[in-house]
Amino acid sequence: MSRAELEAEAETGAVRVQDTAVRKPNPLWTFGLFRSELVTTFRRWRTIALLGVLAAVPILIGIAIKVETRDGSSAGGGGGEGPAFISQITNNGLFLVFTALAATLPFFLPMAIGVIAGDAIAGEANAGTLRYLLVAPAGRTRLLLTKYATTMTFCLVATLVVAASALAVGALLFPLGELTTISGTRISFAEGLGRAFLIALVVAASLTGIAALGLFVSTLTNSGIAAMATTVGLLITVQILDQIPQLHALQPYFFSHYWLSFADLMRDPVYWDDLVRDLGLQGLYVAVFGSAAWARFAAKDITA
Repeated sequence: MSRAELEAEAETGAVRVQDTAVRKPNPLWTFGLFRSELVTTFRRWRTIALLGVLAAVPILIGIAIKVETRDGSSAGGGGGEGPAFISQITNNGLFLVFTALAATLPFFLPMAIGVIAGDAIAGEANAGTLRYLLVAPAGRTRLLLTKYATTMTFCLVATLVVAASALAVGALLFPLGELTTISGTRISFAEGLGRAFLIALVVAASLTGIAALGLFVSTLTNSGIAAMATTVGLLITVQILDQIPQLHALQPYFFSHYWLSFADLMRDPVYWDDLVRDLGLQGLYVAVFGSAAWARFAAKDITA
C-alpha cells in the first residue's frame, strides 16, 4: 500500500490511525513500506541535488589536476598538499577514486547523510504525514527501522556515486593499469578495482554513526529544517574538536576520528587496526543513538 493510499484510507475513516492496532504486521507490507520510502527519498529534488553535487566533486578534482599537470609538474605542487593519493592520480586514474572519497568524506558525504537522516522523522511531522505513516500495521518501531534502512541505503548510494564518478573521470583523463600501494608493492588493476569497491563499502559503513545521530535528532523536533541544521552543526563541531590537540584523549571517541583509516586498505598487507576501531566505533554510535531514537519516538506524542 503506497503512502497516498494510506492517507486516503485514513482520511475516509476506513483505518484508525493508532499505534495499538490489532492486525498482525505483514512482512510483505514492511517491504512495501521500505520500497515506498526509497522511492519517496530518491525522487525528491533535494536528494537528486545532493547526489549531483557529490558526483561533481570528482569531476572538478580530475579537471583541476589535469590542468595543473599539463606542463609535467606534480599534482599538489609536489609538496604533499591536497587529499590523500592526489600525487598518484596522473600515473593511474584509479587513484582519483581514493582521492575523491578522501576529499568528500570529511564534509560533503556526511553533510548529505545528515540532511537525509535529519529530515527522516521531523520532515514527515512538519509535512503532516507522520500520523498517516503510523497507520496499522506499521508501528513506530517498524517505521523507525524503515527510515534508518532508507538512510543507510542513501549512504551506500551516495558513496558509490562518488566512486563511480571518480572512476569514469579517472579513466577519461588519466591512464589506467597496475598501481603501487602505500607499502610500495605493485598490484594488478583488477585487484586495485576490488580494493576501491571495498573502500567504498568501508566509507559507507563509516557514515552509519552520523546517520544514527541524525535520526535521533530528527525525533526531537517537528521541524525538518531544524533537525537537518542541528545534525550538520554537530558534524561541523565534532570535526573542529577533532583537530584540537588538547582534546587528544577524547578524539578517539568522536565518530569522525577514524574516517580516513580506509587508506589502510591500500597497504600490503592491509593494516586492520584503525579500520576495526572505526567500524566498532560506528557500531557503538548506532547502538546508543539508535536506542535513544527508538526510546524518544516510542514516547513521542504524534500530533501531525
